[in-house]
Amino acid sequence: MAGDAPVPQTIGNSNCSSHSSKKPKDKKKKKKKRGGSKKKMTAEQTLAFKSVSEWVFLEQPSSLPYSAASFVVDDFGVQKTLGKGGEKLVFEFHSHSKFSDGFMSPLKLVERAHGNGVNVLALTDHDTMSGIPEALEAARRFGIKIIPGVEISTIFSSSVESELVEPVHILAYYSSCGPTRSEELETFLANIRDGRFLHAKNMVLKLNKLKLPIKWEHVSRIAGKGVAPGRMHVARAMVEAGYVENLKQAFARYLFDGGPAYSTGSEPLAEEAIQLICKTGGMAVLAHPWALKNPAAIVRRLKDAGLHGMEVYRSDGKLAAYSDLADAYGLLKLGGSDYHGRGGQGESELGSVNLPVLAVYDFLEVARPIWCAAIRDILQSYAEEPSDSNLAGIMRFGRTWIFRGGSPLSGGKDLIDRCLSLWLTNEERQNVEFDAIRLKLSHISITQAGLQVPIESI
Repeated sequence: MAGDAPVPQTIGNSNCSSHSSKKPKDKKKKKKKRGGSKKKMTAEQTLAFKSVSEWVFLEQPSSLPYSAASFVVDDFGVQKTLGKGGEKLVFEFHSHSKFSDGFMSPLKLVERAHGNGVNVLALTDHDTMSGIPEALEAARRFGIKIIPGVEISTIFSSSVESELVEPVHILAYYSSCGPTRSEELETFLANIRDGRFLHAKNMVLKLNKLKLPIKWEHVSRIAGKGVAPGRMHVARAMVEAGYVENLKQAFARYLFDGGPAYSTGSEPLAEEAIQLICKTGGMAVLAHPWALKNPAAIVRRLKDAGLHGMEVYRSDGKLAAYSDLADAYGLLKLGGSDYHGRGGQGESELGSVNLPVLAVYDFLEVARPIWCAAIRDILQSYAEEPSDSNLAGIMRFGRTWIFRGGSPLSGGKDLIDRCLSLWLTNEERQNVEFDAIRLKLSHISITQAGLQVPIESI
């Protein structure tokens, strides 16, 4: 059952600790039977549902689900609704857009998520966060909450077992203001993207040697301007050129890890990526561990590096072996569809992973204090040095909701309050540190163009 695993201790300033209701200690064991029987939520699940709902609808309290009492859960703790017209909370923690190897623009991705009933969407493109601003703009229109994310390409190398070298993907989840030390993270990601160009070219060369004359120009055109090509783009070029029937065949025959046309780039060690995620105010989660050759050894090492959680849930349910592995190392249990928009029966749909409410609650209990501290640090940096570059860091992801409805900012206090309103509760926002930041920025106003103007001159 989700929530059974011990949760890592939260980090960050105590003023940013989560204020959501605590789960009762007396957990009820679920019946070990298969099937879709329904039962009322336990007290633990009801409190978790209430806490998660309040966070999802922070800015839209009128949109809160009518009552947790109107919900039941199945044997696996997944929310079900009673009666017609009921809604449940749907989180999608793993998705891709055209800014990496997805087929949809962030706008279309958000629109599809909305159509599927998704309330919270994490856009996790490979090695880039460039699609987040467009996703945020679209999300405002559709009433969806966006978790800025990225899926970082890394490699795991064991010094003890030298033959164990394999690619590992780490998901990073950030607050509404994005990462702290954003320039450091962007440099890190840019180096990986540069390596993706090299390894994509190597894949094309290998395919050419295998008598499959794929052209680099074809791959680049599919990837799009400014997008670092990957295996998916090479696979699409193979399909379009008629060398394979579909994407699945391209991977199964040529592009799988260690395959005849596979090539690595200049990916960093997984431990380095996790440490940077933690350093920049993010949550680090191991993606699709079922694709790893030796998951236990990798999870053990990555936990020591600061890993917060791992994917355990898929569209076809919870994978028991990986759930047990998460329990063994005290990791949070998460999951997402890994949606790319390629179509076909082999792809999981957006919002198709049924996450137990307790799994989402446990994730947010750890994430929210970390995100709160990150938001505080970003705003503090601007308050101490209200430069254009520090303002740009806030505006990168925040312009959409800072200037929502076209309304101007009355001053620094307005900037702070709007930055916090989507992510933190009133109680979390009311502390001495945020008050000090408001005071420091009281003489600054921000125009629609992102310019800083002293209030006295307006």
